[in-house]
Amino acid sequence: MWVRSEYAGELAVVSAWLAVFIPWNVALSERVFDGRFLAVRFPLFEVQYGWGFAIPELNGLGIQSVPAAIRLQAGESVAVAYQLWGVAAIVVLAAAAVAGVYYLREAAVESGPVDPVRLIGALLVLAGVLFVGAAYLRYSLGIPEYPIPLGTVILLVLGVVLLRVDRRN
Repeated sequence: MWVRSEYAGELAVVSAWLAVFIPWNVALSERVFDGRFLAVRFPLFEVQYGWGFAIPELNGLGIQSVPAAIRLQAGESVAVAYQLWGVAAIVVLAAAAVAGVYYLREAAVESGPVDPVRLIGALLVLAGVLFVGAAYLRYSLGIPEYPIPLGTVILLVLGVVLLRVDRRN
């Protein structure tokens, strides 16, 4: 499709590693208690900046891992969205692990029963779909935010490109 088959492996490796570092969701939450949050959600952690809160601890910068976010939301209606985010994070880590092995042992991986480019593409699409689900659930379950899923769209596009690469030798 958009990439020559001789560069498909390189694109797959770079795409999987990029998936770990690209924010899947950027959101501005308004009227939470009495302030606002700007949240940048990466697959493995979330960076929040809060301002306008009467409680000083909520103002400023905070970083939270996915497991900590899941624990914090346990028992809340939105907990399932955080659990879905956790599953998506595991899928992204799996794609990065496959990419790492592919990078280090290209010949062995290429001769295996599964095409590593398509495997990474499928994992990126799966992660993207899970991130879409997590964003939708957060919004539909009442989190007052305006999500911008730019990273999710990039993951889906990269995954589809990898799935559609012509791998003829």
